Amino acid sequence: MGKKKKDEKTNIPISKCPDNSAFKQQRIPAWKPTLTPASVLSTFFITGLFCLAVGISWIVATQNVTEIWVTYSDFCTQCSKFRENSSNSVEPCSCFASFTLPQKMQGDVFLYYGLSNFFQNHRRYVISKYDTQLLGRNVTSESIKKSSYCAPFSTYNNGTPMAPCGAIANSLFNDTISLVYHLDARSFIPVPLLRTGNTWWSDKNVKFSNPIPKDNLVQAFAGSARPPYWQKPPYDLDPQDPNNNGYINDDFINWMRVAALPNFRKLYRRVARLQEFSDGLPAGNYSIFIDYNFPVSKFGGKKHAILSTLSWCGGNNMFLGIAYTVTGAAIILTAFAMLAVHLKKQKPKKTLSVR
Repeated sequence: MGKKKKDEKTNIPISKCPDNSAFKQQRIPAWKPTLTPASVLSTFFITGLFCLAVGISWIVATQNVTEIWVTYSDFCTQCSKFRENSSNSVEPCSCFASFTLPQKMQGDVFLYYGLSNFFQNHRRYVISKYDTQLLGRNVTSESIKKSSYCAPFSTYNNGTPMAPCGAIANSLFNDTISLVYHLDARSFIPVPLLRTGNTWWSDKNVKFSNPIPKDNLVQAFAGSARPPYWQKPPYDLDPQDPNNNGYINDDFINWMRVAALPNFRKLYRRVARLQEFSDGLPAGNYSIFIDYNFPVSKFGGKKHAILSTLSWCGGNNMFLGIAYTVTGAAIILTAFAMLAVHLKKQKPKKTLSVR
């Protein structure tokens, strides 16, 4: 056994026990709740009623959301087969899908694109990006080579760095979707769609930034090349808006926020509330025109265009409403069961007999 340490001055063994203070000996006064049947049962009932109220309110609000799904990959089988051949990636292929809106979509209307059976949550895929590059800093080919995250989509065989690099950026969703409203059998008008304002503020202003000089992106991206699956360079993602190009392009930012599940949707456009669409989308016949570029047949996926309104709790998703309702009901049933056991097991009050 080892010898105990001694104080150098007094030569007395040093004790390892805590000091004899109120704090270290846990003698400080503390509050300890007394769990009485009344306090426990009231807590259960209040918590259950709160969960029920939130769940029912959520379900009612969600039922008021109007949503239309159009699986346009089913209407574009020719383009889908055409895109299976990678040599046809540059040639255009267009198709359309028609649908009827039975009732007016009141208020703000959002256009999403949806993908099924696309696993963005794969670990190797999730980390396949270079955050320093996406912040717009001067990233050389050597620094990209040292970062193993982007491989094999980091540099070309001649050493030219890819901008942006990585598997997430390389697989960018690049279908072009437009929406038209049919006034009658012969005439139609395009639905105005907003291309910007569709991202989180923190993404647009903090996590993504274009390289310098930001006012001349052609020069800023000089010395780099677009990813192999891209049809356009990053400085030409949005020819209509010069401020929506490069790494701060809304479509690019939304795609880089990877989905947790293999079936997901991402915000594509918002309907501009102008002229005939000032109050939303009127009921009637519509068509979606697609420039079909993103292949899905090889992994057995499907593509959807989704029109949806929103409520105070978001879109058409019943999960949280059902979860709150079931939880609240279970808590209240448990409280009633506890109350029944308490009433059955409680001791009868003793009464004094007077002679």
